[in-house]
Amino acid sequence: MPPETLTPARILEATEDVLRRFGPAKATVVDVARALGVSHGSVYRHFGSKAALREAVTQRWLDRSHTALSAVADAEGPAEPRLREWLTALFAAKRRKAGDDPELFATYMVLVGENSGVVERHIETMIGQLAGIVENGVAQGELGAVDPVMTARAVWDATNRFHDPAYAAEWSRPEIDAAFEAVCDLVLRGLRPA
Repeated sequence: MPPETLTPARILEATEDVLRRFGPAKATVVDVARALGVSHGSVYRHFGSKAALREAVTQRWLDRSHTALSAVADAEGPAEPRLREWLTALFAAKRRKAGDDPELFATYMVLVGENSGVVERHIETMIGQLAGIVENGVAQGELGAVDPVMTARAVWDATNRFHDPAYAAEWSRPEIDAAFEAVCDLVLRGLRPA
């Protein structure tokens, strides 16, 4: 049986496994190549440097959130329930990432710190999705925001405790769901037309 074609997706999958096993401080491109059964030069043909590979892994990890959330943002229907559903889905996704694979989550925290451009693009994508929901709500007369992008950023900031990984230790506390609902209620009340 011929060997599997080396693709960026295969390299990124192997990199995640290597990062999970060795952590970001010890994982090398040679480890990734070894896991794939190829030379490290083969990996470098797809990703020009270790930094580029780590950035791509970080981007891939963050992009997984975008897909599910964009389905909520692009759905039809009233804005207020969609906004609550979007915030709930974001919080659930972040909690899953932190709880289901704590080693990889800790690794990504290091990688995210190294790749501020990737994180900034992620946040802008998230705010863009929120702004789309707000804009739709304003157009339908459901929400009273003047500037959808500014409002989306305010919603993002107001709900920070439920999506910023710096707060991950709090996400398993019993009272966190009630706190999340209270913040959502407050934010949504504040967005209703006066």
